[in-house]
Amino acid sequence: MKLADIQFSDHERVVIARLTGEIDLSNAQGIEGAIAEATPNHALALILDVSALDYLDSAGIHLIYKLREKLRARGQKLQLVIPADSPANDALRLAGVSRNIDTAESLEAAMAEFSIDQRAATESPGADSPGADGASADSVSAEVSDPGNV
Repeated sequence: MKLADIQFSDHERVVIARLTGEIDLSNAQGIEGAIAEATPNHALALILDVSALDYLDSAGIHLIYKLREKLRARGQKLQLVIPADSPANDALRLAGVSRNIDTAESLEAAMAEFSIDQRAATESPGADSPGADGASADSVSAEVSDPGNV
């Protein structure tokens, strides 16, 4: 059973990770590993888009804080995309995430923080295309399954 999917893209030294599905205790560690592996040391930041998550429990919230600390130790920044109508918004709001981690309501707003060409970040997954400044946009997808149902 597939619980979560992560789609990665890299734009102008900023990694964008779009999460879909559910994050809970059964898959949070695997998701953390996949995100850490997809974020190279030379990246300036990670934009974590949780707008399409259907479910997020305390393990998912803990995952976000752990990512923030790992990135901070490497001199990188974490920016979350949390729209007000996102299913994960309530859990993240109650946990006080927006008081501790920079957030944006849309991917476009998060990308603007890093002056990323928005056309490059919305191109079709898997296509390598030059951005406005000639930088390539690389996309990768990862799937995280429930280890109990493998």
